[in-house]
This record gives sequence, structure tokens and C-alpha cells, in this order.
Amino acid sequence: MATMGSLIGLVNRIQRACTVLGDHGGGGGEGSLWEALPSVAVVGGQSSGKSSVLESIVGRDFLPRGSGIVTRRPLVLQLHKTDGGHEYAEFLHAPRKRLTDFAAVRKEIADETDRITGKTKAISNVPIHLSIYSPHVVNLTLIDLPGLTKVAVEGQPESIAQDIENMVRSYIDKPNCIILAISPANQDIATSDAIKLARDVDPSGDRTFGVLTKLDLMDKGTNAVDVLEGRQYRLQHPWVGIVNRSQADINKNVDMLSARRKEKEYFESSPEYGHLAHKMGAEYLAKLLSQHLEAVIRAKIPSIIAMINKTIDEIEAELDRLGRPIGGDAGAQLYTILDMCRAFDRVFKEHLDGGRPGGDRIYGVFDNQLPAALKKLPFDRHLSMQNVRKVISEADGYQPHLIAPEQGYRRLIDSSLSYFKGPAEASVDAVHLVLKELVRRSIAATEELKRFPTLQSDIAAAANDSLERFREDGRKTILRLVEMEASYLTVEFFRKLPTEPEKAADKNTPVSDRYQDNHLRRIGSNVSSYINMVCETLRNTIPKAIVHCQVKEAKRNLLNRFYAHVGSKEKKQLSAMLDEDPALMEKRDALVKRLELYKSARNEIDSVAWK
Repeated sequence: MATMGSLIGLVNRIQRACTVLGDHGGGGGEGSLWEALPSVAVVGGQSSGKSSVLESIVGRDFLPRGSGIVTRRPLVLQLHKTDGGHEYAEFLHAPRKRLTDFAAVRKEIADETDRITGKTKAISNVPIHLSIYSPHVVNLTLIDLPGLTKVAVEGQPESIAQDIENMVRSYIDKPNCIILAISPANQDIATSDAIKLARDVDPSGDRTFGVLTKLDLMDKGTNAVDVLEGRQYRLQHPWVGIVNRSQADINKNVDMLSARRKEKEYFESSPEYGHLAHKMGAEYLAKLLSQHLEAVIRAKIPSIIAMINKTIDEIEAELDRLGRPIGGDAGAQLYTILDMCRAFDRVFKEHLDGGRPGGDRIYGVFDNQLPAALKKLPFDRHLSMQNVRKVISEADGYQPHLIAPEQGYRRLIDSSLSYFKGPAEASVDAVHLVLKELVRRSIAATEELKRFPTLQSDIAAAANDSLERFREDGRKTILRLVEMEASYLTVEFFRKLPTEPEKAADKNTPVSDRYQDNHLRRIGSNVSSYINMVCETLRNTIPKAIVHCQVKEAKRNLLNRFYAHVGSKEKKQLSAMLDEDPALMEKRDALVKRLELYKSARNEIDSVAWK
């Protein structure tokens, strides 16, 4: 089995490491390793002698004194028993600075309190972490909490009493917290703030140790034997009586070791407490707490290990999501870049193929936008009788047409077909905008890319350059489709049209008769029918051309040029592309350190607990 105090010493080291990494509660931090490890919270009302108890346990005069609320921030006090040598203290906020003068420790606590709360009587739940190394202490972690109070004094908010109680509860509510409830013996135990609060959060008393202070200040003829022997208020653990240093001793700078001897003499010589002397005093209290804390830690090891394993799995998963550190050689960097590109490409294709939203907007261009634009084309105006007469007349020139105005037909058809270019090009542009938006969405949705803002920009630029090329190819193709319709007319269409009576073609008919309304109306109707046929054809071929030139090319070759470009880069240029977001790097570094802490804690607990 592990030697006495070795588990507590290990827990102290782990808690300290947790605090350095920010993996601690400060009363909160639900689920953190710090919260999972048992410790002792010291609870008591103002002027209950709480500070004196702590100083007696440590054997040093090191806490600030004064009236009102002196403890205004939680003090996490870790005691480390040494084999010998000098006593010294270290603050977590001033690492590697060893203080051997405990008056300087007292001043640093006061200064560090003021740094957060200011020179006021306000409180803060941000803890101060202090470690004391001494051969005169037992391995123990104590959390000194602000003293409970009933009313606010000048300079304090009206809510101060509730604020302090809420802070104290945030610590002692935890199932792994041992409660050291300090009550003065010269007050009725039934009115003890510490006992009432402990009873609320620990009604069975399994986690509560009762401490009676100021036994030597009780009214003459009274004693606290009924309390100390558990008859007046029973707890699962024994009550411990403490005799604090008198104000005269404090004024005379009587050291704590001398005070311990005087306390021991008081109990041994007391007619009321002599039979309890071996279970009284600060020295006994420290050993009792240390033994109990060791036993609690040992009992909690399975759940602590389970919690550590669960957290390790969560950190590993988070690191996988954020991405592992990249190798420093050019090959590893190039592999990472290409892997990121492939990940982006997968997401982009999912958008197009329907696995993710967005690709359906392309179909919306073909099914809604293009038909609506084709319907709005001004063929009614262009093929009006007035315009048909004008075009036919101009096409005939000085020689009117004999049978059918073929040149007029061609001019009307050519000028009508040119209107299709607008909707066709608009469809190309609309699909281009959809593809650009899908590139943006795909980059945002590619988890692996989030750590590389520069690479995100490079991929976006390369993808958009490719889309511009594909748009130009698409534009040329659809314009070619329109021009093809104009370059060769479908002869069969016109051969099937009904012909006019022969008399209308008589060369002796006056010219004005050749441009009668019915004749012009028939020409306009014929051209309109042909244009409608071409419109139906283009309505089907324009989407085919756009998909072939833009969508399919985007799926196949979106980053092809980028791959060739990246492959020619030097190591320095590749490193620049993999310039990570500093916030992400910081987060990953913190996770790596936290992972190392948890793995180290698991190994150390295993090795110490089952020796």
C-alpha cells in the first residue's frame, strides 16, 4: 500500500498542475480533474477563529488579520510535509519565488486580494493558491473561504451575506469536498452558521468535521463537553476542540509552536476536557483530517480513474477534430495541404450531389429562372405587324419579293434569335454565383481547414479562378448554341408551313397589296412558331451546356491547377500556407498539455495507490 500522505502529496501536485493549466474549479469547473480530487473546505462565521485554526494547523502566523471580512478571496492552501530543511511558501501567481518570511506571505495574500477586489470590502471567487513546505505539517489541502456574515457593513453591497453563502456553497456542494465547520464554543451551537450550512449540503454528516474554538473563553461554570462528545449535535466524525492564541499572545508575537504546547497543556490540565485531551488540539485535527483525506482519496480512486479516462477520450477526440501537429519537413507539409484539399473537395461534391444543401439551387436556375427569362423576351413587340412590315420592306429593297420574303424571314429570325443570348448568359452567371457560394460554404464546413486561415484563402482563390474559367467556357458554349441556331435554319419547318394562294404571288399585283395585314400577320406567325421551336430546344440545351462546362468541370477539375502550383513550392512557401490561426494553436497546445496532465495523473495514481 502507499505510504501515509503519499496519495495526498500526489493529489496536491496534480491539483497544482491543474491550476497552472486552468483546469480547476474555483467553486465551479464541473467535471474538471481538480473538482474530482477531494480536499477540505474551511467554513465558519466571521470571528469564529477560522484563521487561528488554519495557522495552528500550519504552525505559522501567515494570514491577514483585522475586523470585518478579512478573507475576501478563497485561499487554496496546499501543505507539503518535507523530511527536513527550511520552511518556505510559494504562490502560484509568483512561481519559483520562495518566501521564508511568513510576514511577507501575509502581505502577499493581502496584496493579491486587493489586486482583484481593490481596496474595498468586496469579495471575489477567484482563488489564491498557496503551497507551504515544512517538516511541521501533514500533507493536506485546505480551502479557506470567506467568513459567513449576517449583515453588510459600510463599503459592502447589501447582497454580501448571500454572495458569501453562494460562494461557500459552490465549494461544499461538491460530493468530494470535506467540510471543516468552525464554530466558537462561547456561542450556542444551534445558531452556528457553519453547522447550519453544512447540514444543508451534507444532511447525513458524512463529509463534515466539527471544530469548536475559543473553549477557554466560555462563561465560568460552563463547558462544551456535550458538544465534543456528540450528545448535543451528532456528526459521523468526532468533534475537535481548539484553543486559539489569545490576543495578548498575538501582540507578543508568541510563535505557533509555543501556542501548540500551551494548547496541549490546557487540555491535559483541564478538569472538563482532560479525558478528551488525546483527541483535542490543532495538531490532532491536522492528523485526523490528513488520515481521513487519504482514506477518501483511496475510496474515490476508481471513480477518479474513470473520470480521467473519459476526459482523455474527450481530449483525444477534440484534438482529432482540431488536427494534430504537422511535421516540419516539406513532404509532410505538402501531404497535409493535399489532404486538406481533398477534404474540401469531398464537401464541395456533397453540396453538388445533394448530400448537403445548396446544389438544388442550380436546378432552380434551369427550372425557374431560365424559363421565366425566356417568357419575358419581347417577341410580341419584335414580331408586331408594324415591325414585320419594316423588316420585310427593308429586306426587299427596290425589288419586292416574288413568292415569299425569304430575306425578310431570315432577318426576322436572326434578330429574334439574338434575344436568347441574354437569358443564356444570365443562366451561366447565376450558376457561377451558386458554385462560388458552394465553395465558400464548403470551406467553412471543412473542419480540417479551420486551423489554416491562409490555406483557406488560397484554396478559395484557386477554386474561384477555376470557376471563372469554367464560366467563360460555359458562356462561349451557350453563345455558340444560339449562333448555331442562327447559322442554319431548319428547312423542313418552313416546307411544312401552308402556302398562300398563287394569286398573291402574281407579279402584276401592286406592291402595296404584297404588304397587306393578313400577309404580314402570317409572316409574323410563322417566324414566331419557328422561334418557339428554337426556344424549346435552347431551354433544354442551355442547361446541358452549363452543366457540362461549369458543374461537371467543377466536380472534376476544381483544384487541378492548384495541385500543380502547390507541388512546385518550396518548404518556406508551404509553411506560410499552413500558417495556423493563433487562437486554434493556443487551444490545441492547451489541450495537449491537459492531455499530458491527465495521462500523467492516471499513471501516478495507479503507481501510488496500489503499491
